[in-house]
Amino acid sequence: MTEEFDLLESDGSPGDEWEELDVSDTEADRIARRQDREFNEFRKRLKDADQFKLDGSVFDDATLAALYKLVQDGYITAFGGPVSTGKEANVFEAFGEDESQEVAVKIYRINSSNFTQMREYLEGDPRFEGIASDKKATVLAWTKKEFANLRRAQAAGVRVPEPIAVQRNALVMELVGHADDRARRLSEVTVENPETAYEVVREYMRRLYRVGLIHGDLSEYNLIIHDGELVVIDLGQAATVHHPNARTFLERDCRNVAAFFSRQGIDVDPDDLWDHVTEPEPEPGSVREEGSSGGPDDDPTDAADGSTDAADGSTDVDSRGAGPLENDPIVDP
Repeated sequence: MTEEFDLLESDGSPGDEWEELDVSDTEADRIARRQDREFNEFRKRLKDADQFKLDGSVFDDATLAALYKLVQDGYITAFGGPVSTGKEANVFEAFGEDESQEVAVKIYRINSSNFTQMREYLEGDPRFEGIASDKKATVLAWTKKEFANLRRAQAAGVRVPEPIAVQRNALVMELVGHADDRARRLSEVTVENPETAYEVVREYMRRLYRVGLIHGDLSEYNLIIHDGELVVIDLGQAATVHHPNARTFLERDCRNVAAFFSRQGIDVDPDDLWDHVTEPEPEPGSVREEGSSGGPDDDPTDAADGSTDAADGSTDVDSRGAGPLENDPIVDP
């Protein structure tokens, strides 16, 4: 049985690249400091659950307080076992508003996260100017950054795990697949129709760029397949096109994507991919001229004109993108 895929449509409101993100203390921090009776009971109950095998680097008091607040607010009704363990974060399954909704809870580890690498992506992002340089502030900002990036990508018509809520270093989002039947990475499947898959990936890259984002770590390891859909994951490091390293990030994405699909037997040139991703949206009623797009020697902000015509500083391109691709099977299950 083969799988088919359509591009999502943008909702027309991708958000503002210069949006302000609040990285101040949250209610979870206040709960952890207050240590009220109900929270203490929740903490003991959670620590006693066998499936957690509690690791102090993951479930410190403030993280437990964040989970407690998410439960109080109704985003989590039951907490399950681990789905995956990464270098920076652990992902757990849970039930959302009711037991018919499975969600993923991604918890970034404050004590063992790669602080230096995170700072590389945060520094220069206009949404995080002036953020404190300590490890806790960096990890909390990173978590909120991933939530904001997921929202903007989804609004632009890029298929990502739906962001649901964020509290301190805990991010609640759609669980793509199931804990016992996880969605597979593109690197793990046989790509039956690489041409279609490539068209989808490069269109998603362009849609991200047109709302001011560059994934920054895009490869076959950050693209998953589920129910005939290609899903972009791990947007924590995604940076704006005004980041001082935006060109480096986008060049790397183009090289990685081109290398993977070249191995699938199709002719993909990273320079051509750059041209497609950075090609400006034509003005209504205008005719796009041949050779009007920039190449890899152009700065990413130039390719999007680098201008902010709107008073709020939003970019002058939108996320309409192309319509659905013709239904073609992508993978051979």
